[in-house]
Amino acid sequence: MYRNKKIMIAQHLLIWLVLFSMPFILSYSEDQDLNRLIAHFFIPMLFYAIIFYTNFLVLIDKFLFTKKTWTFIGINLIMISLFILVKEQLEDNYFKELIRKPLENGRAGPPFKLFIYVQMLSYAAPLLFSIAIKSTKRLVRTEAERKEAANFKLQTELQHLRYQLQPHFFFNSLNNIYSLVDLSPDKAKSTIHSLGKLMRYLLYETNTELVSLGKEIEFMRKYIELMKLRLTDKTTIESSFPISKPNIEISPLLFISLIENAFKHGVSGNKKSVISIDMITKENDVIFKIENYNFPKETSDKSGSGIGLPNLEKRLELLYPNKHIFQKEIKNGIYSVYLKIET
Repeated sequence: MYRNKKIMIAQHLLIWLVLFSMPFILSYSEDQDLNRLIAHFFIPMLFYAIIFYTNFLVLIDKFLFTKKTWTFIGINLIMISLFILVKEQLEDNYFKELIRKPLENGRAGPPFKLFIYVQMLSYAAPLLFSIAIKSTKRLVRTEAERKEAANFKLQTELQHLRYQLQPHFFFNSLNNIYSLVDLSPDKAKSTIHSLGKLMRYLLYETNTELVSLGKEIEFMRKYIELMKLRLTDKTTIESSFPISKPNIEISPLLFISLIENAFKHGVSGNKKSVISIDMITKENDVIFKIENYNFPKETSDKSGSGIGLPNLEKRLELLYPNKHIFQKEIKNGIYSVYLKIET
């Protein structure tokens, strides 16, 4: 706000510096005197100021910006013509010496058409300046409003995606607990306890735009441990995260969908499988890789709504435009994902 005010003051100073110089240049002669300065300098400056601020404060907003262009042009033509007429009357009645003087020196005055052209041009200058500065202010304000609206829309959409992710995560976790209730009640109790900690993180620590990578890693480790409770010896989990918890900040819950997806499609009840999770940091970049055997689910399998990966891709587009790489492929029965984020 303060910066914009300083810019506006500088613009007005620049404009009046130009306008102050115009009458002097147009009326320049070697024998300048007080009467000539009053007639050709101070009086035009007063009229210039009236034209400028009448347009700047009233006419541009009321007529030009409301598309009443011809009314705007008509009012200004009448105003400029009136000022030219008043200026000539003042010169005839109070500054006759200025009119006679060129003739006494043997110099003829400018042709009438040239005189009118120069006068109209000089009076049009403050009008054009007022339009320019007012239009610039309007464009700056419009752009600021557009950015504010876009940011509000972004935050609203991200909030929607976050709320969409939390029930999805909770639903998948409940499915896992359900499968443990009959097989191992103790494990089911332990899982519920772990799930409570995870949900606490989801509800209370992810309502900010950014979280530390260390907290996000801790959340992923707890989730992996929770998922291991329902696995058999046929599934091997390999995970590697940065040992030191860097101070890198990142949007929360970007990786959990990938881990969920690996447990959903990478585990078989009668076949051996491996899930490999690897995260590294390079300067301010976070690189996440995950691989798992691919065991496609039956169409009738409703363990999860299938919104995790589309949700992730949408969030990456909104949060890290042109600052992320997201690649996924299935090759030789191995499903792999590569995600790089520039923080």
